[in-house]
Amino acid sequence: MKIAIVCSSNTHPVFPYLEAWVENNAANHQIELVTSISELSGPGDILFLVSCSEIVHKQTRELFRYTLVLHASDLPQGRGWSPHVWEIVNGGNEITLSLLNAEDGVDTGDIWQKISIPLSGHELFDEINHKLFSAEIELISWACEHIDQSNATAQSVNVESSYYRKRTPEDSQLDADASIRSQFNLLRVCDPERFPAYVIINGIKYYVRLEKDNEQ
Repeated sequence: MKIAIVCSSNTHPVFPYLEAWVENNAANHQIELVTSISELSGPGDILFLVSCSEIVHKQTRELFRYTLVLHASDLPQGRGWSPHVWEIVNGGNEITLSLLNAEDGVDTGDIWQKISIPLSGHELFDEINHKLFSAEIELISWACEHIDQSNATAQSVNVESSYYRKRTPEDSQLDADASIRSQFNLLRVCDPERFPAYVIINGIKYYVRLEKDNEQ
């Protein structure tokens, strides 16, 4: 198969997982991993959109037999941006990863597969990422092996859809007067390099980093 993967930033933490998958599957498929739709070399079999911030128009999608999105929510609930982060902050203890067709409507396409990823409640951002990105790689591999023999299912019309907005740096601000326990879920999803948690006290901004004791 001729496979293309678009991930909008090579500094995104999923990118090394994608690079490893490309390397491990180069003997079986013709694969390109790019950071922009404009870099695509031409028609192919499957186009995967992984942490892709660009709008992919129909003209581009029609160059491929399948254009697939990996989205971390139990669709049709949780359309939009960073759904698994919003859900964990709100107390969720499971991530649902959906593999679906890309359409003009955001996260509205038919669904090929879903994977449930249980969380124990203690995982920090890097551990959450590892579980999620490993599942994304699993679904990419599944699609390459099985999509021609499978069928996608329309999203349920009996479940009310919901949307999450794009997170901003301000969403990582802690309440100086609230307990650590009450803000623990926010603390554990904050990437200290990309979206660090912080608190403002007496007009001064302090960054807060949560780390596990590896000796326990």
